[in-house]
Amino acid sequence: MSRPERLLELLQLLRRHRLPISGKKLADDLGISVRTLYRDIASLQAQGAMIEGERGMGYILQPGFMLPPLMFSDDEIEALVLGSRWVSKRADQQLASAASNALAKIAAVLPKDLRDNMDNNALFIGPNDAARPEDIDLGLVRKAIRTRHKLSITYSDQEGVESRRTIWPIAIGFFETSRLLVSWCELRDDFRHFRTDRISCLTWPGLHYPRSKQALLKEWRKTQGIPAT
Repeated sequence: MSRPERLLELLQLLRRHRLPISGKKLADDLGISVRTLYRDIASLQAQGAMIEGERGMGYILQPGFMLPPLMFSDDEIEALVLGSRWVSKRADQQLASAASNALAKIAAVLPKDLRDNMDNNALFIGPNDAARPEDIDLGLVRKAIRTRHKLSITYSDQEGVESRRTIWPIAIGFFETSRLLVSWCELRDDFRHFRTDRISCLTWPGLHYPRSKQALLKEWRKTQGIPAT
């Protein structure tokens, strides 16, 4: 393991712990001596990492430290580019634009060799011609999920029968040919999956739903047999 890779791994180890972790434990996890560990921590602190602690007391990384761009590996660069390209093909326009902007910000601070790797990335996402466009603003749906707001929708089932629903949106699933809005439906008093291309009208009543999104997601995962993350 090169020293830049080791420093990255040290940062990742510190990020995983909310309480101070001993230097010996960090050194053992990295397969290095405690003396080398102390030098690595001093190097990260000199680069601006807010690592607090001292020998014998343990170390903790305070939030907010920006990862030095030189520490992206080739695989990480490919993952970022592929993910951005997938979002630009499969997500709504606002999210696609945000992905492109984020990738441009990363590219702007990368060293030249890594920036060249990003520009010459050979991983692509195929066309998505089968997906049907929505009549609603998915950006508004994502905002409702983030802020725990109810939505009122007009929904057509597979037979074309319309119904008016008040829902508590908790997640969006992106598939090759459709997108599904996972919600608690007040009409059915249960979880329901709504295809976004079948929602013809969406309004924002301005009301918060009474339960936490995290609790609802946990309960929904159980109903679907999805392991907790």
